[in-house]
Amino acid sequence: MKRVFSGVQPSGVLHLGNYFGAIRRFVDFQDGYDCYYCIVDLHAITVYQDPKELPKQIQDTALYYLAAGLDPKKTTLFVQSDVPCHAELSWILECVATFGELSRMTQFKDKAEGKESVSAGLFTYPVLMAADILLYDTDIVPVGEDQKQHVELCRDLAERFNSRYGETFKMPEPFIPQFGSRIKSLQDPNKKMSKSDPDPNSYISLDDPKDEIVKKIRRAVTDSGREIIYLPEEKPAIANLMTIYALCTGKSLPEIEQHFSGKGYADFKKDLADVVIQELMPVQERYKDYRNSGDLPHILREGAVKANQVSSGVLKRAKERLGLSLLIDPTQRKF
Repeated sequence: MKRVFSGVQPSGVLHLGNYFGAIRRFVDFQDGYDCYYCIVDLHAITVYQDPKELPKQIQDTALYYLAAGLDPKKTTLFVQSDVPCHAELSWILECVATFGELSRMTQFKDKAEGKESVSAGLFTYPVLMAADILLYDTDIVPVGEDQKQHVELCRDLAERFNSRYGETFKMPEPFIPQFGSRIKSLQDPNKKMSKSDPDPNSYISLDDPKDEIVKKIRRAVTDSGREIIYLPEEKPAIANLMTIYALCTGKSLPEIEQHFSGKGYADFKKDLADVVIQELMPVQERYKDYRNSGDLPHILREGAVKANQVSSGVLKRAKERLGLSLLIDPTQRKF
C-alpha cells in the first residue's frame, strides 16, 4: 500500500476550512492507503502558545480527527512531539537547506510581514515539515494549495540529500484537490478562512452551536446582485458559499444554481445554514462520545509507538549516509 502523511496544527479553534480542506479528506484515504496523521504541535510553537491551553488544543485536534471519521484501527494517529525523530531529522535537513530558499517561502513572508520580530522556528518551519514527510517514506501528501511550495521544498531537500549522500529518501507527491481545498473567510472572500482571524464571524468553528452557525452565515458578505451563480472572479463571496454548500451536500455547482434559480441570497443562506448544521452536528456528537470514552490517550500512545518504529528506521538510514554516530541506534530507543 502507498503511504499517506499529513497533519494539522493544534493552534486555535478548528473551523470549516480545516474540516473540508484537510480533516475530512484524510478519511477518504484510510481504506486504500497506509495513513499516518499527525497533530503537529512542534509547528504550533513557532508562534507563542499558552502552555495551559496547548494540551487541550492538542486533545481537541485529535478528537476532531476521530469525530470526522478516522478509524484508529486503519490509520496511525499521533502527536508530533511524541516522536523525537521529527526534530532530529529537521536539524539534519536544515544543514542541507539554504537561507535563500527558506527566505523565499511565501508563507513566511506573509506571517512575518509587519512584525518587529519573528522566531527562527517560523523561518525554518518548512524544513520541519519536510522532515515530517520524509520520515515515513511518504508517497502522497494531502495539502492545500497554500502548502504546495512547502512540499516542493521537501522534494528539493530530499533530492539534494540523495544526490550528496546516496539514495535515502523517497520522493513524495502532493495531493491537492481541484475543488474545495481552500475555503475563504465569510467576511472577506479574498482571504483564506483562518483560525487566527480576530473576527469570529469570519469562520465557522467545528464546535459552533446551531444558532451561532445560522448567525454567522446570515452575516456572511455577499456580492452585488442576487443571483446564485458560481463566478469566482466576479462573485467571489457567493462562489465561496456555494463551495461550502456543495461540500456539505455532494451536489454539483450547476445543480445548486438550478435549485436556487429565481431565489435570492436570503433563501440561499437559510438553506446553507441548514446543510452546514446537518454536516457538523454528527461530528460534534462523535467528538463528545470520543472525549467521554477516555480512549484518546491509548489511541495516541499506540500511534506514537508505531510512528517511532517507522521514523527511527528512516532516521538511522539518514545518519548512516552522513557518517554520524550510531552508538545509540535510534531504532533501539524505548518509548
